[in-house]
Order: sequence, then C-alpha cells, then structure tokens
Amino acid sequence: MLTTEDFTHFPLQMWEKVLSKVKKAVVFMDDRCAEALHWNGGAAALLEAGARNLKQFSSFEACTVNEPKAVFVVSTLLKGTTVDIIKDIISLSHFQYCVVFTTVAHSVHLLANNVTAEMEGTPVFEQFEEKLCEWMGNMNYTAEVMHVPVVFAPVSQQLVILPPFAQLFPLLSPDLHTINAKRPEKKRFGSLGDLDIRSLPAELQIEIKSLASALNSMFEATSTREESFAVGPMSRLIAGELANHPQAKNRRKTAPNKASIIFVDRTMDLTGAVGHHGDNLVEKILTVLRPLPGHVTDVQVDMLELTSLQRTPDSQNTLAPGCLAQTQPSAARSLWEAMLTSKYKESVMEVRRQLVEAASKEKLPIKMSMGRVTPEQLCSYVQLFRSRWGALESHCGVLQLGLATSQTLRHPGLPRWDACLAFERLLLQALGDSDFPAVLRQLLPLMKPRGGEDSSSSGSRLGEDECGPDELILLLVYLYSLADEAPPGDQDTEAEELEKLERELIGALTLVITRETELSPLLQKLTGCANPEELTTERAHSAVEKMFETLGGLIHTRDNLKQLRSVYTASDGVHQATYRPFLRQILEEVFHPDRLECPDIEHMSGGLTDLLKTGFSMFMKVTRPHPSDNPLLFLFLVGGVTPSELRLIKEIVTTHKPGTQVLVLSTRLLRPTDIPELLFSTQRLAPDIGV
Repeated sequence: MLTTEDFTHFPLQMWEKVLSKVKKAVVFMDDRCAEALHWNGGAAALLEAGARNLKQFSSFEACTVNEPKAVFVVSTLLKGTTVDIIKDIISLSHFQYCVVFTTVAHSVHLLANNVTAEMEGTPVFEQFEEKLCEWMGNMNYTAEVMHVPVVFAPVSQQLVILPPFAQLFPLLSPDLHTINAKRPEKKRFGSLGDLDIRSLPAELQIEIKSLASALNSMFEATSTREESFAVGPMSRLIAGELANHPQAKNRRKTAPNKASIIFVDRTMDLTGAVGHHGDNLVEKILTVLRPLPGHVTDVQVDMLELTSLQRTPDSQNTLAPGCLAQTQPSAARSLWEAMLTSKYKESVMEVRRQLVEAASKEKLPIKMSMGRVTPEQLCSYVQLFRSRWGALESHCGVLQLGLATSQTLRHPGLPRWDACLAFERLLLQALGDSDFPAVLRQLLPLMKPRGGEDSSSSGSRLGEDECGPDELILLLVYLYSLADEAPPGDQDTEAEELEKLERELIGALTLVITRETELSPLLQKLTGCANPEELTTERAHSAVEKMFETLGGLIHTRDNLKQLRSVYTASDGVHQATYRPFLRQILEEVFHPDRLECPDIEHMSGGLTDLLKTGFSMFMKVTRPHPSDNPLLFLFLVGGVTPSELRLIKEIVTTHKPGTQVLVLSTRLLRPTDIPELLFSTQRLAPDIGV
C-alpha cells in the first residue's frame, strides 16, 4: 500500500532525470525551479552529480570557451521571453551540447500554439532542438529538449508545495467583472461558480492545465487512481482539468493504488490566513525574517553569531545567509518537522533541547538553565560552536533553526503580532453584537501615521506594538472576510453607511501610507512604487480605492456554499465568540463516522458515470464516492496553507481517523502578508508563463 512517503520521494525522482544530464555542464535555472530544487537537496545535489556551476537564468549570464555544455531548467513555456534569454546565453557562449528541461508539458505547448489536434511525438520540442543547434552555430551539435515536472518541493513529511504556481490564487468578484466586460451581454456569467476553463484568459488556462498535468505526472508515477473533490470555483476548474486529462482517463482504468484528493479554494477562509491566532513558531519566523532572494517560502537567517566578524552595515553582504530548509534525514529535519506542527511554546523548548543536546555531543562547556527560553539563552548556546568547524558542519541544520528562532524572539516587529491578535479578538467579539459598519468603524482610530500626530517625523516608529499600514491592511482583510457573519441590519441604511465609512477609511489609510519613510514589500506591490519619493498622494489613493473594491468581494466568497457557509461562532453569554477554521469543518465532514454526504464537497472524477448516478439517485439509493473511501487523502489548498493549519490537520486526523494517511499539497506556505499581496495582485488573471 502506498504511503505519503512515496509521494514526498516523487519530487526527488523527477530531479534525478535532470541530475543525469548535468555532468560537466553549467546549469542555468530560473527562480521558481531553483526554489523547488532548494527543498530537494539544493545546489549541492547538482554539484555532486558533476555540474560545473549553477547560474541564474538571465540574459546577462554566459560561459567561457572551456565550458561547452549547458543545461537549462525553466518553469515556463518555451516561448517569448524564455526563448529570448536562452538565445542570448547561447549567443554569448561557445556551447556544443545544450539540454533544455521545461516543467510545462508538450500538450500544453500545443495549446499555447493554438494546436488542438492530437499529434504524435513532440514536434514543438523537436523544432526547438533545431533552433538550439542554429544558435550554437552548427547543426551537428547536440540539443535535447524535454518535459520534466520538477515543480514539487517537499517542505516536510506532511507538506509538498509547488513553487512555480505560487502566484496562482482563486478568482474574486472584480475578476468576474473583468471577464464579463469582454463578453456579449447575453453570455455574461452570473457568478464565479459559472465560469468554465475556456472563459478564462489564455495565460490562466495554461497555468491551470500545467498544474493538472503536473498532478497527473505524480499520480502516473505512483500508479494511483484518484477520486477528485472540489470546494470553490477555482478548485472546481483544476479538479475538472485533472479529471479530463487525456492520460488520466487511461491511468484510472488500470492503476492499482487509490487515493482521494480534495481541492479547496483559499478564499473560502481568508480569516485563518491573515489572522494572528496561530500558536506556531514557524508562522512567526516567516513573518518577521526577510525572504531568501528569489524565494517565496524560505527566509534568510543571519549567521554572524557563528563567526568572528564584527557587525557592520556591510557584514550582511559578506556572509551567506542560513535558511530553514532541511532536506536530509537528521536531528535538524526532525526539529523542523516539530517546529512546523507543534505549539509555539513546545517548539521553542524543543529548539533549546536540540541545541543543548548538540553541544553535549561535542562536549562543549554548556551552562544549563531551566524556565523560560530567551533569545539571549539560545544565542549563547549557538556561540559555543563558533570557529569549531567540525562541530559546525555536524550540527549546521540545528544551528540555523536555533538562530532563526532567537532572531525571531528578539525581532522588533514581534510585539505587533500580539497587538494584532488582541485587536482581532476584540473585533471577533464585537461582530456578534453589531452590524458590519459599526465593527469596521473600530478600525478608524487605528488609522494614524506611525509615531503619533505630534511627531515631527510622522513615519518614525515610536511604539513597537503600534500598527503600521501592513497590519492595518491585514485587519481589513480579516474583518471583510468575516463581514457576512455580522447580524444583518436595514439593507439600504447599512449599504449607505458602509459606503460613507469606506470613503473615510480610504482617506485615512492613504495618509498613513504616504507618511511612511520606508515602503514595506507589501506597500511596494500595492502601490507599484519602490520608495516613498516615487509615491504621490494620488497614486496611493488610487491603490487604496482598488484595494477596497477587492475587499468588498470578500464578503460573498462563501455565498455559493449550502452547508459550510460560516467560520464564526457567536458568543452565547457563557463562551466567547470564536473563529471556526474552514479546514476543520471540511475534515470533520470527511471523517464523520456516519459517512455523511456534504453538498459543498463536490465529486469531480465521475464524468458520465457520475451523471447517471445522479439521475438514478432520484428513484433509488446510489452510493457515491466519498473522500474517506480511500486510505490516502490529499488536501490541495489553492492559494496557500499556513503552518497553523498543518498542525490543525494533524490534530484532527489523529483524533478522528488515526489510520488515515494525509498529505497536504499547496501552491505555497503562507505568511499573513502574502494574502494581501495575492488579493490585490494585478496578475491573478494573467500569470507569468514566460510569454
């Protein structure tokens, strides 16, 4: 019987195909494939396989005369910009042998070239091989082009992410308006649930088909027959594509292994993604430490404590950063797994225990201390390894995770986490007693430039727990995602009051943003400005207005659901109001002992058979497939999953159905600020596919 371990090993098997070609080659790789490799052994795997060097996939890179072989690994179509970059690199080099790996299947390349008929072989790849020989200057040189789905990154035993699809996010109401604007009035869609794959922009169609193709490759390699289920409009489109994939139909007839996969739109529950209620260490690390350049998930860990370097403004550029990724079975790997799925205090205690154990193994003079774990204490343990190269090499994984923890615990931004959590709890209690505009109005007093009105420099940060624009935007998303949970008032009066209040909030937030002395990554993406000097009041106001248009659409994300419409339990006078995670509700339905059929978890693999069963069920009892039928369950979160949700999933499975194997697949591992970036992105309908 298959286990989740077989699927976490599958990405490594795909990379083996790349590694078999890299001997004596210089490897050029784009950021998204590099991030997938990062969680599959990293650059070390390439170098151990014989690669001479690893370079960025850029027109500004090239090779010398004594480097005749190149391997390109890209996550895009072999069209447009991707082709231009490959041509530029080859033209500036002296290659005699080129291998190109693309994560996009040949069938999707045919679609991108408007070829609908089925064709034998791989004509698009064969034509590209000829072009490569032309650019190398000799048709007798060797060129190979092939598809390998190196899109999976096993972050842990429980989670596999897909970095090339990190920007894929469920559609929202403004996207529906954009799609409808290009259609005749009689053919416009009433809701997001009515959309079909052909109605989407070409770039998004290719993105969805590429994802379905990658998942099909995974099931093909493991001889698995999947039953697909979907919750949400985007999930329905992806599950439908997987169900209708030409190769999937043949595979499902003969595959001996069985599994269920439930696709869930992130927009069904944004409250859990932007909230600060997650009692998880990794969530805080991802939030406060800077991302690794070019990466979506992993962060930079300052390694200065392990050296004798003095801390100067230039020291960060002198020393390569550490990271969180632990790809080899070791004490560090088990520590990383514990940090991902344990409670905050338990994780911090485990970090300390592992550091003490590592120091003891190396017979270092450690001073034991019990009680509360402090960043200074963790740092003192790490510093024992300074300049001891053998000990550093043996325990580098644990030391990186220890430093990440200590740097998070003493980070000046951490108090704002607790301030947001306190305010979210207040809003949650108020939601059951007042209409939505009255609750939203409570945010208005917070919308003041940092540093206070009397500060000569309004952007200065006097209070460490003072909410800045990033925190205010997160609170807005949090509240709008719960808006339909508030008791309804008079509809016309409420709409009028909400419109007036939103104008006030737009003005106040615009002022807050324009008074910032430094723009955070979120504000840079929201406004399109890299620094405050570029940002005008008009530009900030326009960006905030568009943001509120999107926020308005969050109120209706669960409107099409029949049963799982609420993520909120109001106070009953004895118990406080609470947030009810959407994933918890789905898993409780799936693992219910009575095997109840939930109308919101839609079965997608049946095709004609399922339609016949639907017809027969009107006059006889018909057994439909249920997600709990199979011993292996995949949960695919379209738009990202949080570390807190990983812990929640683990707890529910252990409580309700201990024998079930559950593997979480997702487009990314989320930090709270990722959600506004995805929500307010202009690329949701037109993802970057290399064209």
